[in-house]
Amino acid sequence: MAASGTIRILDGNTFVVSEDTGDIEATPSEPTGLFSLDTRFLSKWVLTVNGERLNALSFDDLQYYEARFFLVPGMATHYIDAKLSIIRERAVGGSFREQIIILNHDEKPVDLEVRIDAGSDFADLFQVKDEILNKKGELYSEVESDCLRLGYRRGNFVRETAIVSSAPARYDRDGLAYTVHLEPNEQWETRIDVSTTALGPGGRDLRLGVSTHGAERLALQHDLEKWIKNAPKLNSQHEALSSTYRRSLVDLAALRFSPLSLGGATLPAAGLPWFMTMFGRDSILTCLQTLPFTPALSKTTLRILASLQGARFDDFREEDPGRILHEMRYGETAAFEEQPHSPYYGSVDATPLFVILLDEYERWTGDAALVKELEQESRAALRWIDDYADLVGTGYIWYERRNTDTGLENQCWKDSWDSISYSDGKLPPFPRATCEVQGYAYDAKVRGARLAREFWDDPAYAEQLEREAAQLKERFNRDFWVADGEYFALALDPDGRQCDVLSSNIGHLLWSGIVSHERAEKIAQHLVGPRLFSGWGVRTLAEGEIRYNPIGYHNGTIWPFDNSFIAWGLRRYGFAEEAAIIASGILDAATYFSGRLPEAFGGYHRELTKFPVEYPTACSPQAWSTGTPLLLLRTMLGLEPHEGHLSVDPRLPVGMGRIEVLDIPGRWGRVDAFARGRLEVHNLID
Repeated sequence: MAASGTIRILDGNTFVVSEDTGDIEATPSEPTGLFSLDTRFLSKWVLTVNGERLNALSFDDLQYYEARFFLVPGMATHYIDAKLSIIRERAVGGSFREQIIILNHDEKPVDLEVRIDAGSDFADLFQVKDEILNKKGELYSEVESDCLRLGYRRGNFVRETAIVSSAPARYDRDGLAYTVHLEPNEQWETRIDVSTTALGPGGRDLRLGVSTHGAERLALQHDLEKWIKNAPKLNSQHEALSSTYRRSLVDLAALRFSPLSLGGATLPAAGLPWFMTMFGRDSILTCLQTLPFTPALSKTTLRILASLQGARFDDFREEDPGRILHEMRYGETAAFEEQPHSPYYGSVDATPLFVILLDEYERWTGDAALVKELEQESRAALRWIDDYADLVGTGYIWYERRNTDTGLENQCWKDSWDSISYSDGKLPPFPRATCEVQGYAYDAKVRGARLAREFWDDPAYAEQLEREAAQLKERFNRDFWVADGEYFALALDPDGRQCDVLSSNIGHLLWSGIVSHERAEKIAQHLVGPRLFSGWGVRTLAEGEIRYNPIGYHNGTIWPFDNSFIAWGLRRYGFAEEAAIIASGILDAATYFSGRLPEAFGGYHRELTKFPVEYPTACSPQAWSTGTPLLLLRTMLGLEPHEGHLSVDPRLPVGMGRIEVLDIPGRWGRVDAFARGRLEVHNLID
């Protein structure tokens, strides 16, 4: 969620974070600026009139890529009956454009000195996040007759910001200024274009091959209209659900990102502000959530990740043959290998998830050609599970970082330092094997067997994968089961000792299918029981565990994406009422965030707070939180592909009313789904 008083607009990897006046004045504690490709291209952008800063009257959130600010000169104590008003209207689309309009409401003419102070520290996003600015190159500023050029050079790494005004301006090294004369009731305006350049070896702009770079406002508007038009239409008596659905579609459009050198194909960036780039896990899980609604996003994501699949051994980047990347960065620290993200492969789950998404995509779309196209990449991913991920030799996927300086310690989705623990609160040694990743491995083998049999003409390989999956399921249900608690352990340590805390990870085991049916009911009871379920959603760690903290990043907060997959898993095992309880809690929470679910929120009991408590540094919008309402819709409607048709088996809470989802795309063409709430769920807000 945005910090208090900050305004954000974005288009893929380019975004602006400013004060509520539109000003940018970055400090270590206020990471405002114009960012693109993991670099801050503007760290100062301050508008003054006659030397005075401006005060905000209101702000219009026009679209994800544009905003309008209504301002007056001076401070709030003396702007009543102000004789001047100022409108700043801005947009991003590869570059940054701002229109400034000044209106004279006085009976007399006025003479004004209008100035924009501009500057850039060209900070790497990692430096901004860590509040450490240590530039090793040269900052420069060049004043031309019609342009101010700010730049940074370190060897072949060059980043530049060029500022050009439509109205005549006086440029200096610190900004640009105007002398303005306005008659009574007259207005003055200028348009300022701020273009960003990222030069690589040979002096070529790295983004020239990206079709969306430099897109104008009208093109972005048409693209958004087309995106919304192609998505299924939702009609619902539950007004908040309709607004949340549209908010999700718009935010998905905003987060689409075209990686460099890949021809303009898009996949979802992970989240604003720190993760506006390619993440293997985040992109795949977001695509799984949104597949019934925006299937084309899955196709491009699979192709992009396949093109960057690991091919060698590299301890710095933690790369192995067949491994799917974790994170790709384009800033200075990655370019000079101060960080390993060029790309970095330190994710233990993205590789099996790649196979899962490919199979699920084919089940929905019937796109056999893509399954055949990505056969070798899929086989390499399945080989990685057995050949490189089993660090202990027990048949599980384990992780332990090889890059001990800048690599991630925890390489599962709960990647904070203290997210994996024993029930006594102590942290286990490495390597670690988390439970949900074993579920992904099982699911990948089951799905890989289907692909091998039906598309790769390799029944022997299919039988091998099915045999391995069955053995893994039996082994897992033995080794991870916490007998006295009747749930699955969060993880195993290298000696096979259980990290025996109760956590939300057990919900992922249901959607993977690895849980034996005789144990599924007990898992469902835990997921909606008082220790895990707050009334708003399932906590990451159960209340009563030593490390439980309702505002601990992975130790008690509620993650909407986590809950969407838990609900989906509950439906898979036949627990429709439990799935509806979780879905209604999360969708209720969305109403308190204007339909935009944040990355995480507090795990406090619903009876205590009456509203979901914000997590102060949560990303928003964030891709897999944006995808959450879509997967919850699929879950409540019971949408499942079966060969050439779509099965609909709705189980809605009573308070949800009637829902119609029209033009659901798939191998069947376009079909509609209808449902009416019938399940009694007692934590709905009507």
